[in-house]
Amino acid sequence: MHGYQLTFFTQQARQHDGLPLGEWLLQESRRLGIRGATLIAATQGYGHDGKLHAAHFFELSDQPIEVTMALSEAEAKHIFNRLHEEGINIFFIKTPIEYGMSEEH
Repeated sequence: MHGYQLTFFTQQARQHDGLPLGEWLLQESRRLGIRGATLIAATQGYGHDGKLHAAHFFELSDQPIEVTMALSEAEAKHIFNRLHEEGINIFFIKTPIEYGMSEEH
């Protein structure tokens, strides 16, 4: 199948609707019928502002988070529509990919 790899970048402390934004993205993608998503907690990173974000031993609120999914064009449109409806502005990378199961290839 052809579609997109969509990766969102945020921090652990960023919240939406009472949930960490990464968790909200996982739940929303599942609700929309997207077949899979992965939340990855990173050790360090920096964003457009150049500020270093890092997980600290006692404080994880600044920890960088990635949410990655492989999806069809229609599914990508659905997730972006939901982000717009919810007023969420988040950095992303959207890359054209071929995906599927190894036995199907």
